[in-house]
Amino acid sequence: MQQISDKMAGLYVHIPFCKSRCIYCAFYSTTSSDMAEKYVSALCRELDMRSGYCDPKWQTVYLGGGTPSTLSAQQLQRLFSHIDCSHATEVTIECNPDDVTPAFASMLASLPVNRVSMGAQTFDSSRLRFLRRRHGADDVRRAVSNLRAAGIDNISIDLIYGFPDETIQQWDDDITAALSLGVEHLSAYCLSYEEGTPLYRLLEEGKVEESDDELTRAMYYHLIDRLATAGYEHYEISNFALPGRRAIHNSNYWNCTPYMGIGAAAHSYNITSRQWNVSDLSLYIKKVEKGNLPFERETLDITERYNDMVMLSLRTCEGIDLGQLQSRFGTQLHDYLLSQSRQYEESGLLINEEDRLRLSRQGLYVSDMVITDLLKV
Repeated sequence: MQQISDKMAGLYVHIPFCKSRCIYCAFYSTTSSDMAEKYVSALCRELDMRSGYCDPKWQTVYLGGGTPSTLSAQQLQRLFSHIDCSHATEVTIECNPDDVTPAFASMLASLPVNRVSMGAQTFDSSRLRFLRRRHGADDVRRAVSNLRAAGIDNISIDLIYGFPDETIQQWDDDITAALSLGVEHLSAYCLSYEEGTPLYRLLEEGKVEESDDELTRAMYYHLIDRLATAGYEHYEISNFALPGRRAIHNSNYWNCTPYMGIGAAAHSYNITSRQWNVSDLSLYIKKVEKGNLPFERETLDITERYNDMVMLSLRTCEGIDLGQLQSRFGTQLHDYLLSQSRQYEESGLLINEEDRLRLSRQGLYVSDMVITDLLKV
């Protein structure tokens, strides 16, 4: 299939292996790594099979999971030898902090990797144990130091807030600890109770209680204010970056740029359709070894593409370019959006200025509600 956008595309590589599974995680992953070698071979094979899906001159490459840092140096080297990173401005790998030893950091620096994303989540030992994270707070500090020493100067960490019984002061302590590391990028997410996860079962059984909504709202605004004071740009609902350090790969998702995802459960998008590979490691490997890719695909009509643009663009600080939306989807959908948004403009949750529609500070926290009402069903 030929690429239909003049934008360069991104490549996402799903690595589903984890040494242990976090209590809140709903992503497809496995704690069994005995198929890792065959999986890397299948990834390389899928890359060959899908050479016509997008322009292979990748602008960005992102290894996510799961935990890509569970792969051996040899497996990572083999995988990167199969990916053309010569045009990539950003090559990211997700790592667990305790995997990032001096030797591992040096190995990453020998690859095309120039950005590392780590799930710190919290710097409190009891909350880390609650999440069943396998690292400690000191592991995050050591990992950042090891990456710096190896010459990797673009580091992102993830934080979670809204733990049961967490206070504003405890959340502030986590923010302070994160800022002390001087990382270029921070992502922060409210703890979510996804159906099918151990955390959701604890909630159903009455063993934990969700944090009060007003408290998590206060935590979110506190985060925004502290990071703004520290010089971070709040460029997406959950993402903050120092100037010039936005995540290019993720920004391209929000800008509806085509991307190809390889691996079990990986998704791909080329503007007119999206597809996703089977969420079954053994079946994925078996089929790809035989030259068949097990996936499903849906073709996107104009309404679905409009919904994608609204849903993704409103997550960003720039919001929706109304002129661009009208030229892509016509006057009818443009006028529909304006009519649906009027109530939220009047209530102060949306701002319409300079031919752009964006969420206000108050609208950011209730973005799901606002965005849902702007979609065309």
